[in-house]
Amino acid sequence: MNRDQLWAVIDKAREALPNADADEIAAGVTDLLAALPPADIQDAVQLLWDLMAESYRTDVWGAAYLINGGASDDGFDYFRGWLICQGRTTFEAAVTDPDSLATVPAVIAAVAQGEDLWGEDILNAPHDAHLRRTGQDLPPDAFTIDYPDLDEGWDFDDDEAARRHLPHLTRLLES
Repeated sequence: MNRDQLWAVIDKAREALPNADADEIAAGVTDLLAALPPADIQDAVQLLWDLMAESYRTDVWGAAYLINGGASDDGFDYFRGWLICQGRTTFEAAVTDPDSLATVPAVIAAVAQGEDLWGEDILNAPHDAHLRRTGQDLPPDAFTIDYPDLDEGWDFDDDEAARRHLPHLTRLLES
């Protein structure tokens, strides 16, 4: 399995479950992965954590912090899981420009309703699929995580800094 194929699995789960939340999409991804050969599932786990590393950025964390009213380490992981569940187009746009999330309907709705955006279950989808398919856990060395260093220069509680870094999200939250 390669990155394009993983995105195709996520897209297929999204198409089968229109208007689904991230947990339902993760369940759909798990079902689709469980139908694949174990080697593909093992590839998928590394690809998933590569996406998590790619989105491990200060500006994405700032967006998660604004949207969810805070984001601990785990909360940031779960937000990025939600972001992956939104599909390739939204994910890549957000990694390139996190302020683009201000135009995503799910973000607009979550802000209006005061709901957090979480997608913890997608982080376990390959493991659950492998267990279902083989009856065994993934091998302990099935994936590695290589997170980049973060720019520590932004205090997410600083409203002026938020307006500078994420003007559209800030306006959305102030409306």
